[in-house]
Amino acid sequence: MKELNSFELIPVPEGLEASVKSRVVTVKGPRGTLKKSFKHLAIDIYMLDKNTIKVEKWFGKKKQLAAVRSVCSHIKNLFKGVTYGFLYKMRAVYAHFPINCSISEGGSLIEVRNFLGEKYIRKVRMAPGVTVENSKGQKDELIVSGNCIESVAQSSALIQQSTTVKNKDIRKFLDGLYVSEKTTVVPME
Repeated sequence: MKELNSFELIPVPEGLEASVKSRVVTVKGPRGTLKKSFKHLAIDIYMLDKNTIKVEKWFGKKKQLAAVRSVCSHIKNLFKGVTYGFLYKMRAVYAHFPINCSISEGGSLIEVRNFLGEKYIRKVRMAPGVTVENSKGQKDELIVSGNCIESVAQSSALIQQSTTVKNKDIRKFLDGLYVSEKTTVVPME
């Protein structure tokens, strides 16, 4: 059954600037600018005034109406990203061979050495706008940070996937780099 009209209003937080042009949402904030395209979805996105974004769908079925809320969540994540930023902490877990992580190219490339005693060097490049660094206070901890939640999460996932154990019982071989904490760069009040 098609619903006549479904919409959601998103208030733009104070101190942020948002603009919508042909389903591309641009958000400017204290931490920088983020852009996200929703051209793959058949929905209307427009500014009612400079402090409100309206996302709506006309004559949509249940699955198409679900996209309205999803788009709103993505836009709210853009607001959070340019205000607070996203920070994922990752821990190196090993039983015998200590995993060695070296960061190069200004935090955009990580090299994982000595994983399970292997000589192979695993290189993982971060998504644009994401930096990785070794934690100062905690041993064997990496800090992956950036403004876009998707880029930060994707980069963390690639680091984790680079240390998957092959041809062994994964219940016994628990070595690898795992996300231990998801937080923001600027502490939320």
